[in-house]
Order: sequence, then C-alpha cells, then structure tokens
Amino acid sequence: MSTAFRDIDTQLVHSGERIVDGAVCVPVFQSATFVSRRGDSYHAARYARLSNTPNHDVLHAKLAAIEGGEAALVTASGMAAITTSLLTFLKTGDHLLLQDCLYGGTHGFVTHELPALGIAYDFIDATDEGSWQRLLRPTTRAVYVESMTNPLLGIADLPGVVRFARAHGLLTMIDNTFASPVNFRPLDLGFDLSLHSATKYLNGHDDIAAGCAIGRAEHVERIRQRLNHLGGSLDAHACFLLNRGLVTLALRVRQQNATALRLARFLEGHPAVERVLYPGLESHPQHARALSLFQGYGGVLALEVRGDEAEAAAVLERLRIALVAPSLGGVHTLVMRPAKVSHAALTAEERARLGIGDRLIRVSVGIESADEVCADFAQALAGR
Repeated sequence: MSTAFRDIDTQLVHSGERIVDGAVCVPVFQSATFVSRRGDSYHAARYARLSNTPNHDVLHAKLAAIEGGEAALVTASGMAAITTSLLTFLKTGDHLLLQDCLYGGTHGFVTHELPALGIAYDFIDATDEGSWQRLLRPTTRAVYVESMTNPLLGIADLPGVVRFARAHGLLTMIDNTFASPVNFRPLDLGFDLSLHSATKYLNGHDDIAAGCAIGRAEHVERIRQRLNHLGGSLDAHACFLLNRGLVTLALRVRQQNATALRLARFLEGHPAVERVLYPGLESHPQHARALSLFQGYGGVLALEVRGDEAEAAAVLERLRIALVAPSLGGVHTLVMRPAKVSHAALTAEERARLGIGDRLIRVSVGIESADEVCADFAQALAGR
C-alpha cells in the first residue's frame, strides 16, 4: 500500500506512476513478453498473461493506494474479477452466503455455474443480520455483498456483515463498483476483498472492459495465480486507458454524486413517477445507513414510471441526452430497463420477488450539465 500520498485526488494522479525516458504519462508497453533473469520461476516471469507487465504494475499500485489495500490485481472484465475471486476461495463441498439482490451476471454465475462445481449457496437479506445465522452451515466459507445493489440501490448492513463474518471465520467479498473508492472504502470497514467492474467508474469513459480485486496481499496473490490459469488478464492498451481514466475519477464521481441527487429529487416530485430509489433521498429505506457509511451517494438511481411497460419504453425513446445503453459510471448519461437487460436472465418470478419490475428504469448520470439532464427527463416524462 502506498503511503506517499494522503488524499485520493493526489493518489489518483501519482500513485504507482513511473517516469520512462522523461514521459509524464506512462506509455503503453506493447509487448507480450519481457526479458527474465535466468532461474526465475514461472510466476516470476514477465509475461502479459501473468498480469505483471509495467502497465499492470502501475495500476496495481494505484488501485491498492486508493482503496487502502495491500495489493490489487486487474482483470479483463468485472465478471473476470468476480468469478476468479469466487473460484479462488470456494471448492467442491463449500457453501456461500450472498446478498439476495445482485448484478444479474453475478446472480447467473452463482445460480448456474457454482452448483455444477459442487458449491452450494444461499441468498440472504443483507439488511437483516438476525436472519443470517439460520442459513449458516459448517461448510460456509464466504459472504458476498454489494456496496449498493444493482439495480435497486439497496444498502446492506455492511458493518453487520463484517461482524458476522469475523465471528464465524468467513471471508468477506464486496462489489464496490457502484460506490467507487471516492465514496466508500470497504477495506477500512474490515472487508477482505473489494471487487470492481473497472469498466464503470474507475475507467469512466465507456471505452474498455476491465475489472479488479483489491485487498490483503496474500488474498490477491491467490487470485492472481488462479487468474494466470484462467487467462482473464487485461491487455496493455486497456491498462493504459484505465490508468488514464483513473486520474479524473474523483472529479467525475463528485459531479455525478451531485447530479444524481438533484435528478433524484426532481423525479421524486414528478407526477409521472411512482417511486425513485436513490440512497441520497430521505425517503430511501437505508438513507441513514448510507449517510453513515458513504462520502457520496453515487451516480446511479432507479425510477419506476406510472402506467405500464409500454410507457416505460416510451420514456426511454423520448430522451435526447440520456442514451439507451447498458453499463454505467461513464461520462455519458445512460438509461436502460433492468428487466430487459442486466437482469433479463432472471425468471419473471425472481425479478418480481426482488422488486425489479418492467416499469423500472435505471439511470447512470454522466458529467453533462445537471440542468440539461433534468430538463431531458422533464420533456421525456411530459410526453405521456
């Protein structure tokens, strides 16, 4: 962990950086292999698939610094970070506890892939610590949650998760994508591993797919060795773009925090909107918890329009600034309907149980003018 720079704004610019031939920006080391010393082991060889090129090294140092971890590892996507981490610490016969409302890709991997490997799981209401004990088994090895759930923006009892896990010797993993290290550093709270889809806020420009795992060095090293075998490494140019995007992370996230809160308040008072889900609103069921845990409430919110599914689809069609596209956390304001995209693989019954209806719209605000983003939604909702 870097201790040279105290504030995240400085860490994002300087941590891990190296001057090469006087270049202020770290160049792309467009080489798959590097000269190794005679006698080096396989894992000490410098090779792109082993995630130890100069471009990887810069990112690993920077990501560890901004989340207060001992080490970090970048991967080819957020799902590569999630799946590799789960497969590193779970084996046949093990049991996993995980939050009941998760990103659809994570939900699909757990429900469709883990059983085939002989790994059992149970979903928990992560807001109710008293209920977790009933699902605990002698074979339980880990607890998995999200800092803000996708797409309903629920906030788990995160301190309770850490307490519960420590009491029972469980590994804690958290997907911190929605909050980002600017708003929340879960390792400071006691989580063992923080995972990100770096495609989102960390890169922030909608132009690469990447992921990362951050935590104690021994945990990250185990994930790295599993990643070496699975092959989900990040290429040099994507490393360069991710490092470039990270420099402006704090600036982007703080503006997105402010714009999302303003848009959420506007939508909450709009007659065409039935409900708005955003942790920064006093009406959010876990607002007090979010206030105590986070530096900001993030750039993602969800709204449910009045009417039927066709009306929700029509609102998306009428938007002019907001683009209808998957993903989140970038400089563009993006909208989509989770029931049709991110959580389409869930059954209708599963979505209904979680509260992901056909009229639900997820919004990820970008860095456009807050005035114009609000005006865009005003005109789209007025077209009813």
